[in-house]
Amino acid sequence: MSDLKGSLMIISNGDVLSYLAKGLMYTVLISLVAILLSLVFGAILALARNYCNRGPKRILGVLSAVYIEVFRNTPLMLWMFICFLFCPAPVFSKKLAVAIGLTSTVDVKMLFKAMVALTLFTSSVMAEIIRGGLNSVAHGQFEASQSQGFSAFFMMRKIILPQAFHNIVPTLLSQMITTIKDSSYMASLATIELMARVKLIISKANKYNGTWLGPMNRGTIHVSDVFVLFGLAFLTYFIINFSLSLVVRRLKKKRKPA
Repeated sequence: MSDLKGSLMIISNGDVLSYLAKGLMYTVLISLVAILLSLVFGAILALARNYCNRGPKRILGVLSAVYIEVFRNTPLMLWMFICFLFCPAPVFSKKLAVAIGLTSTVDVKMLFKAMVALTLFTSSVMAEIIRGGLNSVAHGQFEASQSQGFSAFFMMRKIILPQAFHNIVPTLLSQMITTIKDSSYMASLATIELMARVKLIISKANKYNGTWLGPMNRGTIHVSDVFVLFGLAFLTYFIINFSLSLVVRRLKKKRKPA
C-alpha cells in the first residue's frame, strides 16, 4: 500500500505533470502536422496512381504506386530510424527551441525528423484511402463534368475530390487515431513525445516516489510506479482516441441509409 501511495505521489508532482503535459503537446503537434501533410501528399499520390496511366504521365503513376507499396508494406519504425539517421534538418535557432519548450536545437531537429518520418509513412496509407474515395465517385460525375467543358483541374477540385473526401471521412478519422498512436514509436529514439517522457520518468521514479534519501541511498523503483505511469499514459491516449472514435461512429450512423 505504501508503494502505491509513493507511486501516486509521482503523478501529483507538479514538475512531473508539466513535463508529461509537454510530451502530450508534442505528441499532438507531431500527429497533427503529419495528418495534415499526409492528406495533401496522399491526395497527390492517389490522383497520380489513379489517373496518370497513359502517355508520358504514366511515369508519375508508376512512381506513386511504387512509393505507396514500399511505405505501406514496411514498418514505420524502419522509416523512423532512417529519417533520424539520414534525413537532413534545417538549422533551427535556440530562440525557437525555447519558444516551443525544448531545451536545445537538437530536440527541435528530432521533432522535425519525427514529423517527416510519420508523414512519409502515413501519406501512403492516406493515398489508398483517398483512392478508395475517388473510385467510389460515380463515373457519370466525370462524364457530366466533361460535357460541361470543365477543365480536369476544376473538375477534380470542385466536383470529384469533395465527393471523394465526403465518402471517406469516417475512414480518415480512423486513420487519424492510428497516426496518434503511431507517434509513440518515437519513444525508442528521442525523449520528445508522451511515451518517451513516461519511460524517462519511470527510470527516475525513485526520485519522486519518496524512497530517495541521497546519493548513498537512491531509493527503489517499484512495480507500482510502472503501472501508475503507464496507466496515466494509457488513460491519456484512451481519452483522445476514444473521443475521435465516437466521432467516427456518429458519422458512420449518419451515413447509413434509412
